[in-house]
Amino acid sequence: MPGTLYLVATPIGNLEDLPPRVASTFAAVDFVAAEDTRVTLRLLNHLGIKKPMLSYYEHALHHGTAILARIEAGENCALCSDAGMPCISDPGAVLVRDALDRGIRVVPVPGASACITALAVSGQDTARFVFEGFLPLPKKERGARLDALRREERTILLYEAPHKLRATLGDLVQTLGPDRSVTLCRELTKLHEEIVKTTLGAAAEHYRTNDPRGEYVLVVAGAAPGTDIGEATLTREDVVNAARQLLGRGMSLSAAAKQAAAGTPFARAEIYKALLADRETPGDSGE
Repeated sequence: MPGTLYLVATPIGNLEDLPPRVASTFAAVDFVAAEDTRVTLRLLNHLGIKKPMLSYYEHALHHGTAILARIEAGENCALCSDAGMPCISDPGAVLVRDALDRGIRVVPVPGASACITALAVSGQDTARFVFEGFLPLPKKERGARLDALRREERTILLYEAPHKLRATLGDLVQTLGPDRSVTLCRELTKLHEEIVKTTLGAAAEHYRTNDPRGEYVLVVAGAAPGTDIGEATLTREDVVNAARQLLGRGMSLSAAAKQAAAGTPFARAEIYKALLADRETPGDSGE
């Protein structure tokens, strides 16, 4: 008789948030499929539980065949990510899909989820929302995704790593405008938890001079119903600030001006000239 695949949520930071059912499920299964076995080993050690583990992450999806074969042979498996509910913006979704296609029983063992926790505490509209996870990195795909969000009326949930936060805030300012409300939730449930409701423009300005730390959930207000959100809502200073963000990421003056001005009413040369002005000394009269 086939076994069961359990989707086991793990704490997103504070171990006191661990539900009793999570511990009992880990204790009962035959083996664990973990995003990072080192992270899960620390959790199992905290619980005083020893279990065989297999890694299952973006570059180890081939392990899925072996995992499912063991379940079909009668073993029970607990699937977990490093933090939160597995399969949400997580490769575990592939394993679940394949398990269901094979007729394997899949049982959720729920717990904390960073995106829902952030939404609840954000002060933004919670009636309707869309989860976007991490924005794509390739320029073309990222641009298309951002453009699709331009007129999104539902609250938007995004994940971001600290080293990419400045770039993402700059892209959001350029796409949605600096006055759009956003709540930045950092290190949820951990010692340095921080929840700040502000605007995209103010957030981008803050992180120009302050280093982002920890993992972030961005809860961005949706567009007002019936409004036409376009690049024309951007001011020249908005575009210049976006170019400054690109400069901070190591882009050249010319490339930053070109990318920031793209799709806006402002010419590349105009933005380039403003960036040059930033570099002038009081006595300079350069062009």
